[in-house]
Amino acid sequence: MTPEFWQERWQKREIAFHQAAANPLLVSWFNQLALAPGATVFLPLCGKSLDIHWLLAQGYRVLGAELSDIAVQELFAELGLTPSVSCVGNLQLYQADKLQVYVGDIFELSESLLGPVAAIYDRAALVALPEVMRQRYAQHLITISQAAPQLIICFEYDQAQLPGPPFSVDSLEMHKLYRSVYTLHCLEKCEVPGGLKRKCQASELAWLLAPIGDETR
Repeated sequence: MTPEFWQERWQKREIAFHQAAANPLLVSWFNQLALAPGATVFLPLCGKSLDIHWLLAQGYRVLGAELSDIAVQELFAELGLTPSVSCVGNLQLYQADKLQVYVGDIFELSESLLGPVAAIYDRAALVALPEVMRQRYAQHLITISQAAPQLIICFEYDQAQLPGPPFSVDSLEMHKLYRSVYTLHCLEKCEVPGGLKRKCQASELAWLLAPIGDETR
């Protein structure tokens, strides 16, 4: 998936991936991260997700990364926030109140720019990337977050039946990507009502990734 692909999706309003409510798996399982009140949560490829509204309403600080400035402008507008905008290297930083979003290529986001984050919540990033990009992406997030714990929501389905995105990321691949750094726990696996895009039977899964050696998780 090239940057131009996602920019065009937003420009043409081809954003069926944007959900009309906070993801039920987020609501059900976010507490498993056991974060302190007011902790900072990082959302890669966040779009204008209503998951952000939910996290802010719970009192967390949200730090996002997104390719489309259209999505980010709409996010702040829908939250009733007027962001300040600054250039940080090759990225733009939108910020207001407890929300910060870097706009641009996520691989330009460094550990020093990201700063300390208590956890990563990934609902739409890993599954948005083709297999050839997922290894680089997973390692990049581990590096810049200093292996922060993660809650990842992904899909499993027969990729031969439906081209992504979202792509199928099965249990075998999850362990291949993350087992060297994290202990993986599948919290829930549920069927996608009506199938993925109404075309293909699929399951949605919530994974908790706890850093190896972190006995508190």
